Amino acid sequence: MELRHLQALVAVAEHRSFSAAADAIGTVQSNVSAHVARLEREVGATLVERSDGSLTPEGEVVVARAHRVVGELEAMAADLGALRQEVAGAVRAGMIGTTARWLAPQLLSELGARHPKLRLMVAEGSNTLLEPQLAAGRLDMAVLTLPVGGGDLSFEPLLEEDIVLVVPVDGDPTLGAGRIELSELGGLELLLPAPGTSFRSELESAAKTLGVRLSPRAEVDGVPLIATLTFDGHGPALLPATAVPDHMRPHFRLVAVEGLPARRVGLALRSRGMPAAPTRAVLETLRRLVIGPERLPQGLRAVIPAAVSRAEGSWRPVGVPSG
Repeated sequence: MELRHLQALVAVAEHRSFSAAADAIGTVQSNVSAHVARLEREVGATLVERSDGSLTPEGEVVVARAHRVVGELEAMAADLGALRQEVAGAVRAGMIGTTARWLAPQLLSELGARHPKLRLMVAEGSNTLLEPQLAAGRLDMAVLTLPVGGGDLSFEPLLEEDIVLVVPVDGDPTLGAGRIELSELGGLELLLPAPGTSFRSELESAAKTLGVRLSPRAEVDGVPLIATLTFDGHGPALLPATAVPDHMRPHFRLVAVEGLPARRVGLALRSRGMPAAPTRAVLETLRRLVIGPERLPQGLRAVIPAAVSRAEGSWRPVGVPSG
């Protein structure tokens, strides 16, 4: 089994056709077909449906492992390059949407100055979308809301973010209050996250503790869409503070809600293996960005790891190999 065979299969899995896979890895379609066929003979199973380029169940299993094999070899090459004082290569980072809006621009600027040969690839999405990609090796790291599920991932708390009631300056239902009690939300119709999402569960849990019933004006899957609907005048919403960009803050008020716990945001990596030098450089830069409060948007606070209560037996910083 050769590395080029695995790389060809991974390319087919990502691009869903032999011709597109060939373009992506800089070869011709006949080579990709030959590599995949050779791999199929070695494992004794059909891995790709020739009719539509989709993976068979056996192909899904092989690709999940192949991502990790290819990733480890790329990491080894990057580590060797870093020994020559040259951090270079690509880092695939997943980020939840509201955090990515302010973090990605700052991170790109810092990395451009410190590590000009490093290329950052950012995938925006929800925990539900990003966690399996990270576990499967399609991402090198992720910035997610905590807690992160599954034993395949380890995490490091990074930030706490206030959940606030976002209301228009004109027609403010709180009449200019700077802070309200959670119980006062019972009289408002809100744009709420869709039932079954982790954000909705957190809000419902906090409300239930105080015997409060949240009234939905509408239920929407996706924080960015909820924010957009609020900005377009469709109703107030409970949102992470960073969901309200600076240019909208003159028109909308962020009202603190007593009784709503802050959202925790952290770094996540795969539990097994050590991050490559480029990934470690991104992690170091990211941590540096959040240390200074002047770099953080309103409503965010850095979490000092030593002050974080230990979870699952002991706390271990992300990126530090165990054992």
